Amino acid sequence: MEWVAFVFGLIVGSFLNVCIHRLPLSQSVVHPRSACPGCSRPIRAYDNIPVVSYLALRGRCRDCGMRIPWRYPLVELLSGAFAALAVVKFGLSGQAAVVYLLVAALLVVTFIDIDHRIIPDVISLPGIPIGLAASFGLSGVSPLQSLIGILAGGGSLFLVAWGYQLATGREGMGGGDIKLLAMIGAFFGWPGVLFTVFTASLTGTLAGLAVILRQRGDMKLAVPFGPFLAIGAIGYAFIGPETLAWYLKWMRP
Repeated sequence: MEWVAFVFGLIVGSFLNVCIHRLPLSQSVVHPRSACPGCSRPIRAYDNIPVVSYLALRGRCRDCGMRIPWRYPLVELLSGAFAALAVVKFGLSGQAAVVYLLVAALLVVTFIDIDHRIIPDVISLPGIPIGLAASFGLSGVSPLQSLIGILAGGGSLFLVAWGYQLATGREGMGGGDIKLLAMIGAFFGWPGVLFTVFTASLTGTLAGLAVILRQRGDMKLAVPFGPFLAIGAIGYAFIGPETLAWYLKWMRP
């Protein structure tokens, strides 16, 4: 079943690429058909097979030869891999479907935030009630944990952003990050929020230092935080509860 989930994830990944391209432009994700941005020719069905078509075309449009970004097969492969991992971890269950739904949304958020420095409300705002609804028997957290997660996720980043702006007079964190963490809290509860924030802060700091060193000490470069929140949340989905349990056991005297 893992291979079936993988193929399903590849297909979904093709749709996620459409969302990544069109949502920031406020375009419909279902109409019109996908077309090459270089020559505007509609993409043929046999040229739209996830990963396979990219390899067969050697990463170029069949008609005009324009290079196809490597992000397209990467998103498809990530989507397929996480679909298979969800089945391995949770079996064929509602929880596996919920986890994969969140991961798919986080993949879209990650690449949009990298490209445009925005996190679309059309993903995070509906995700909050969806996560709360999933807590009634599907997500593995209780409705109370989900509600606390929403408040802890959105509230914690709001306080951080407010404090930073108060201290520096500059906006250091966008509202999109706040709503995204509230959505993550809705799916995973407050433990997921703690794990996500810790992991995002650690990976974000390391990435920020790497960028600063590469740019020879330029401290003014903005690094989007959404992808690191996504890394933390995906990490929690697959290894978070076990990691937290190990940590708490290790900390006991």
